Formats: sequence, C-alpha cells, structure tokens
Amino acid sequence: MAEDDYEMDTYEDEPLEPEPDEGAEVEEENNNNEDAPDPIEGEGDEKEEQEPVERPRKTSKYMTKYERARILGTRALQISMNAPVMVELEGETDPLEIAMKELRERKIPFTIRRYLPDGSYEDWGVDELIVEDSWKRQVGGD
Repeated sequence: MAEDDYEMDTYEDEPLEPEPDEGAEVEEENNNNEDAPDPIEGEGDEKEEQEPVERPRKTSKYMTKYERARILGTRALQISMNAPVMVELEGETDPLEIAMKELRERKIPFTIRRYLPDGSYEDWGVDELIVEDSWKRQVGGD
C-alpha cells in the first residue's frame, strides 16, 4: 500500500470555544480562585479542641458474638503479622489464643462502631463492653 492512501487527521492544541449567541451576555473570567481555601481567621489564636459530647448510649453494653468473632479474627491476624502483643505471653504461640487472652484482659486497642437506624452511630471501646461468660468456658478462661 502506498503512503498516499492514508489521510492523517490533525487536531489543534486547544478546541475552539463556541461563539456566544447574539444578545447573550459573555461571562468574563473571574480572578477569584474559588477553589482556594479561605484564609484562617485569627491565625495567632489557639482554637479550643471540642471533645465529643458524652450522650447516653442507646445500644447494649454487651458485646455480641459477631463483634467478638470479628475482633478476635482481626486481632489474631494482626498478631500473626508481627503486631505488638499487649499481654504477657506464657508459652502461647497461636495468634488466636493470644487474641483471646488480650480480650480476657481487656487489652485489645479497638473501637467498635455501632450504626443506628437513623444513620448516627455509637463508638464503644472493647474495654467498655461486657463479654459474656459462655465464651470463657470455651477457651478455658477464668
């Protein structure tokens, strides 16, 4: 085939802007940068950090079996990937056993977020929740 058979389409660097219709107002470019953040008011003033307001909680203070399963599984995975252990080991090598021991001693550094039907949520620390006795019998606990 000859090179003459192909026609190359050429594109301009920038597309042409459409011309405004007659009688339409032309919008001029603003020099204001709307994407730029607003200047910080009172840069010298220290802002007080707002602490979360402690509202009465609506959900149960008991850890569910689903929360316990997820916490133990997640923590055991972390331990198996060489995360620092929060309890003294007494010969335990199984990450799940270590995670159970951490949960028994309330040393797992997790927060459980419980979503409510209205879209809000409650945060509970693992150390705040009550774990039922039934699982302690399964692992030979206290």
